[in-house]
Amino acid sequence: MSRHPRIRPRRERGRPATWDDLDEVPEGYIGEIVAGEIVVTPRPNAPHARATTKLTIVLGGPFDSGIGGPGGWVLLDEPRIRFGEDIRVPDLAGWRKERWSNPPRRGPLTLVPDWICEVLSPSTKAEDLAVKLPLYAHARVRHAWLLDPEARTLEIYRLESSAWTLIVTHAGDARVWAEPFDAVELDLSLLWLPPEPDED
Repeated sequence: MSRHPRIRPRRERGRPATWDDLDEVPEGYIGEIVAGEIVVTPRPNAPHARATTKLTIVLGGPFDSGIGGPGGWVLLDEPRIRFGEDIRVPDLAGWRKERWSNPPRRGPLTLVPDWICEVLSPSTKAEDLAVKLPLYAHARVRHAWLLDPEARTLEIYRLESSAWTLIVTHAGDARVWAEPFDAVELDLSLLWLPPEPDED
């Protein structure tokens, strides 16, 4: 797979990219700062967008708003988060409310999330697995989910001794209890697009 395209800042090209340079990212792309350069990826395809949107709804009610569940979380879709010198954009991230403080009005979030979910797409899967997961472990994110809408799987990881431990892999249309949101049952069938007519 080819590396993601990088955009050099139009001004002062000899310096590392900054928060303000993210304004140069074209519409329809997600911009991150990696090793001083802006890295852009296309907006997700339909299965990815469906899974992200539905997961936000399914978790947001009981855990962010406290409707039908325990509350106690702040959940954000595609937040820009600073990890060291880099600014990365996970598909979803969550913070326990007791750790949450008022975020900056401008600039990236600096508080490391308690949970991150990456929804895998063919164009981003290698980056998510080989680069982002180790970065999140180094930053001490406590839980990570890898949601694959094409394979219809959900992998649950917990950080143990600074390394990820795969707790369980769920598949298909299972109804599951997935930590750290295991206070409420999660129906995986809600996350997937209907199968194509020629699918078994």
